[in-house]
Amino acid sequence: MKLNSLNELLVSELQDLLSAERQLLKILPKIVKCASHEELREALQEHLQETTKQEQRLEQCFQKMGIPAKAGRSHGMIGLVSAWMELEAAEALPDVRDAAIIASVQRMEHYEIAGYGCARAFALVLEENEVAALLLESLKEEEECDRNLTHLAQTVINTEAELHSR
Repeated sequence: MKLNSLNELLVSELQDLLSAERQLLKILPKIVKCASHEELREALQEHLQETTKQEQRLEQCFQKMGIPAKAGRSHGMIGLVSAWMELEAAEALPDVRDAAIIASVQRMEHYEIAGYGCARAFALVLEENEVAALLLESLKEEEECDRNLTHLAQTVINTEAELHSR
């Protein structure tokens, strides 16, 4: 990898994000199936649909920059997915598993929030305003997903996990 300019760094971030989104598109359906709480399943299913749009937006970013849409290898997301797979394999009560799902997915969301925020900042400096606008749209969706999962955890899931694990 060559990073001799902010433009090269932006491309690298976009490649990492594209890899991360594609990994999520593979793992989120499995996570949805593991969720026992209906509201959690619905929230994850909704985010799966958003993830498809986010992948498309990233492809548009590459197009607007005049370069091929090529995914990198998102080692960060690989690690987060691997951590989820360990949790998935663990023996757990359904409500406790739901709390673990939220924790895992929020880690993934925070990774993406950081990536989208940095990439957008680079795009703005480079005056890639259309790219920055696309990244902002995805960033807002990621932040909203994170807020929704936090609300669900704080109002329902964590309490049920505690009650049912006594």
